[in-house]
Amino acid sequence: MAVLAYNQITPKTAIIYNDEPYVVLSHHVFRKQKRKPVNITKLKNLKNGKVIEQTFHQNETVEEADLETREITFIFKKPNEYWFHSAGKPSDRFPLPESLIGQSGRFIKEKSNLSALVFDDEIIAIRMPIKVELLVTEAMDAVKGNTASGAQKEVTLETGTTLMVPMFIQSGDVVTVNTETGLYAERANKS
Repeated sequence: MAVLAYNQITPKTAIIYNDEPYVVLSHHVFRKQKRKPVNITKLKNLKNGKVIEQTFHQNETVEEADLETREITFIFKKPNEYWFHSAGKPSDRFPLPESLIGQSGRFIKEKSNLSALVFDDEIIAIRMPIKVELLVTEAMDAVKGNTASGAQKEVTLETGTTLMVPMFIQSGDVVTVNTETGLYAERANKS
């Protein structure tokens, strides 16, 4: 495991701080008048998502976090948990809490492969693709005269979740959804 000096704690670096894995969001190394230089950082806890500010002094070091990525496949969702298996090993099944997956979980299709971030043999985060294409399974027809620009309607996607989309989207269309915002991005193809 690599040991990092105070000035090597830079954005996108994963470190161990107080026995927890953190990713560095921002840093600023500076020197106040005749004092020794310091590195003021913003750190995000990879387990619980909390962001903290931490100042590292010239004589301090931290360990670089040993994170690995593992491919997992989504199987199904139960109340408060999502079930996965290791990619290529359907018998190696395990649940992950809904709190770990977050709101973007409603856009995961069954049999989708995702990347899991692993720390100390524990999955601490799931990397969702920023955009996913999903089939519209239910959509009400647009009402004549209600198709003014910006008008929206609610549709049901193949994952069972609902989404607000423009009036021209029909059942059978494939739409692109931004998983970070949970919003409609564009129509991928027309039915």
